[in-house]
Amino acid sequence: MAAIPEKYLDLLQQQKKAFANLATTMPDGSPQVTPVWFDYHDGRIRVNTAQGRVKARNMKTGVPVALAIMDPDNPYRYLQVRGHVGRVVEAGADRHIDLLAKKYLDKDK
Repeated sequence: MAAIPEKYLDLLQQQKKAFANLATTMPDGSPQVTPVWFDYHDGRIRVNTAQGRVKARNMKTGVPVALAIMDPDNPYRYLQVRGHVGRVVEAGADRHIDLLAKKYLDKDK
């Protein structure tokens, strides 16, 4: 796993309300991109989605994905992350979406 360059770590912090554009691949091989909330925990970027959404159907363990995270203070500054889905879990999803709501909306739920 490649390290995130230190000069971009601020984009991953809880206090920075940066959105990510998540790129996945459709079953026919075409690209699909969705803006998402995310967080960075234990060296991994985590996103949350509801079952049945296109990105959820495309994101299976091991499939390639990419994220472009734009600095909300300077749209010319961004971080691109490419890799593979590490794992897909449902346990803790409600708690995770509440953490994201706190980050992006300053609401508990």
